[in-house]
Amino acid sequence: MSIFEIIMLLCFGFAWPFSIRKSYVSRSNNGKSLVFLIVVIIGYLAGILHKILYNYDLVIWFYVLDMTMVIIDTSIYVRNYRLGLRKTK
Repeated sequence: MSIFEIIMLLCFGFAWPFSIRKSYVSRSNNGKSLVFLIVVIIGYLAGILHKILYNYDLVIWFYVLDMTMVIIDTSIYVRNYRLGLRKTK
């Protein structure tokens, strides 16, 4: 288990709750990119698969936690997109 990998995942993971809250409260996707969110999910999924296939240890749960937060943020992105469509009608 690498302490540096844990630190990296904690640092990345620390930012997601703030992003989630901002997206939820603002009801806007300003400054957000769906492509970016999907790329990040794919990156975390690759990290999880690497842990499962080659180097299983408890760090996998940091990947799962971070990916879950990005999925939540992506879900809010979709919600905000739909809310934006309703405003334009």
